[in-house]
Amino acid sequence: MMFLSDLIDLSFSAVKARRLRSGLTALGIAVGIAAVVLLTSMGEGLHRFVLAEFSQFGTNLIGITPGKSTTHGMSGAVMGNVRPLSLDDVIAVGRLPQIIAAVPLIQGNAAVEAGKRQRRTTVFGVGHQMPKVWQFKVSAGQFLPDDDPRTARAFIVLGSRVKEELFANTIPLGKLVRVGGSRFRVVGVMESKGQMLGFDLDDAVYIPAAKSMELFNRESLMEIDVLYQNDLDADVVSEKLRQVLIDRHGDEDFTIVTQEQMLEVLSSVLDILTFAVGALGGISLVVGGVGILTIMTIAVKERTAEIGLLTALGAGRRQVLFLFLSEAMLLSVIGGVFGLLLGWSIAGLIHIAVPAIPVHTPWQFALLAVLLAMVVGVLAGIIPARRAARMNPVDALHAE
Repeated sequence: MMFLSDLIDLSFSAVKARRLRSGLTALGIAVGIAAVVLLTSMGEGLHRFVLAEFSQFGTNLIGITPGKSTTHGMSGAVMGNVRPLSLDDVIAVGRLPQIIAAVPLIQGNAAVEAGKRQRRTTVFGVGHQMPKVWQFKVSAGQFLPDDDPRTARAFIVLGSRVKEELFANTIPLGKLVRVGGSRFRVVGVMESKGQMLGFDLDDAVYIPAAKSMELFNRESLMEIDVLYQNDLDADVVSEKLRQVLIDRHGDEDFTIVTQEQMLEVLSSVLDILTFAVGALGGISLVVGGVGILTIMTIAVKERTAEIGLLTALGAGRRQVLFLFLSEAMLLSVIGGVFGLLLGWSIAGLIHIAVPAIPVHTPWQFALLAVLLAMVVGVLAGIIPARRAARMNPVDALHAE
């Protein structure tokens, strides 16, 4: 009769006796696990990075876009056949007691000139409450004044990078710049904010929304960003906004999306992406499983006499089966642990070498990959193990 300790000793002995072959087999599993860990680390890092970027302006925000949409994607405004969102709409929603601030938004691209220097950059048409809503601070001067948004004066606020490019070390306050052929007076410079979902907020300028509508020949705002009180429910505030705009438009020809809804949709998409890249890495595990199947099949043929001897000494078929299954599982566990360390190390090195690439190892995926490697090892070892267990001991002894 074979005890558990004997089974473990024989399995380790068999693996050590063929170190090169065992190492190459375990390496196949290790590559699969490393691929799963590396890809899911990059996917999860991207997931966290995007969500952090998206929520850096807070979570008590609501976006209103022209055109009715049944999803949280692009609205029907692109078709150009819906009633536009106007600056009067911004004033109307801003009067609600639940609303802290409402900011119109138009985005475009134009050449900004100061003297002999010129830079083509992003132009944001916004309102005076933009710093409060976007959690953005002014480093010099002030932001756009609290004028009537429909008759705003031609003032401009520069992003930190635009200021450096156009004015270097000089103070730009009070200077005139040209944006797309129109003159604006500089009243402020923003602090460095960095990028948000690919948009460099430092490489941009900020002008009144009314002026941007003239500049880009637009009849509608692209969006209205609404900041509401923290202690209120987003759905309740959304309903208040909906009622105000329906009263003004006569129909629900607009789309209201809360920050929570945006994050939920974004999170679900990124979850699918993380799972997809993990599954892609899992293909390598299948290759590793084929390697274990091949090696264990060869091992059964080479150890026919050993199987016969074990059977003659009283080992039953089930014990012979467990012996070969334990060897297959041992190879997969060795490869899994090594692959886990390898994938985690490579992910860390990538982040050190290129800090811009977000990397975060989801350990639940990593441990799941190791368990999957064990399952692959068992499944790959079943066929050769069953073949070994069914051998006739007399024929096995004569095989030598």
